Amino acid sequence: MVAAAFAVGFVVFGVLYSFGAFFAPMTEEFAASRSAASAFFAITGLIFYFAGPVTGHLGDRLGPRPMVGLGALLIGGGLSLTALIGDIRIGYLTYGIGVGVGCACAYTPSLAIVGGWFVRQRTAALGVAAAGTGCGTLVLPPLAAILIADYGWRAACVMLGGGCGLLLLAATAIVRPAPLATIQAPQSLGRSVRSIPFVLLYVSWVCATTALFVPFVFLPAFARQHGADPVAAAALLSLVGAMSVAGRLGIGVLAQRFGTLRLFKAAVFMMAASYVLWLPFTGYGWLAVFAAVLGLGYGIRIALMPAVLIEFFGLARLGTLLGIFFTASGIAAFLGPMAAAAIIDRTGDYGWGIGFALAMGVLGLIALLPLRVTPAHRMSDTSRPNC
Repeated sequence: MVAAAFAVGFVVFGVLYSFGAFFAPMTEEFAASRSAASAFFAITGLIFYFAGPVTGHLGDRLGPRPMVGLGALLIGGGLSLTALIGDIRIGYLTYGIGVGVGCACAYTPSLAIVGGWFVRQRTAALGVAAAGTGCGTLVLPPLAAILIADYGWRAACVMLGGGCGLLLLAATAIVRPAPLATIQAPQSLGRSVRSIPFVLLYVSWVCATTALFVPFVFLPAFARQHGADPVAAAALLSLVGAMSVAGRLGIGVLAQRFGTLRLFKAAVFMMAASYVLWLPFTGYGWLAVFAAVLGLGYGIRIALMPAVLIEFFGLARLGTLLGIFFTASGIAAFLGPMAAAAIIDRTGDYGWGIGFALAMGVLGLIALLPLRVTPAHRMSDTSRPNC
């Protein structure tokens, strides 16, 4: 189950964050503004995350296998159809909606099942599963840049779609429903969503993820503007992915020592502080330092998110709860690139866009500070530990 969730995260986030490599060539071919081109990423992210409550609920009811299989077809088909477009607005349908819905079908149900297969090693298992998203970010953006340089962005879409679709079909053959989630006493979903901890976590996630999406879209273009070649520029996103993998794989030990919620807060602080490093640009090496710090904080934060929700709300209907929670990322995926693009287009200076990311990162940290896990919040598993 961990391997299947790893593979799904690898594909979903690898594809999403490879868009930075496609940004410049698509902008040039369609003679589009930064805002029009960044709408590809914004629409995909918005659809991906806002479809999560539906796909998470369907995954809870039908099991993860049909959802991951549908995701494989939609992601592979959406990327392949995008290679055929002659109008950027058609791409909003093939890439934005097709890939976005496919990512939602595959990701939320496969991630939700991991927590229900583990008790004693749950945080470590979630960390390894979440490392797939970091590995996808590490591998696919530079691979996409190489394919674009050698074959053009259209052929790169087809090759990326075919390979990712096959990998998701392999994951489809593995996934099974989680046994613990089906036998734990159900919790009130409405009560959970309306609770103060959920609201604070949600607000924090919107703000911090809005900041995160700014470098994921604009960091390669920023590096190219300052003299980096296309592959080196895309490699900065790979560095974010590599450091995020390091953070995810180490969270089992760190969470036992410092506590899940405390470590989660530290990760959000690290992300917010990283944007201070981006502001005083002095060269490519400095961008690499920024990417490393951001990636480490980002990796720890995203790996701990399911464990934090389980601490507060338990395992029951976790897929649905995760889907609802990750609509926060949909809001951020829309706000981050579009707002930053508008700021950069208006000012002609990336510095104001970086300042916007810094402000949102700080707000994300402030929202978390009042949170505490009390005995009333802790949900005990009613089943015997199996891992």
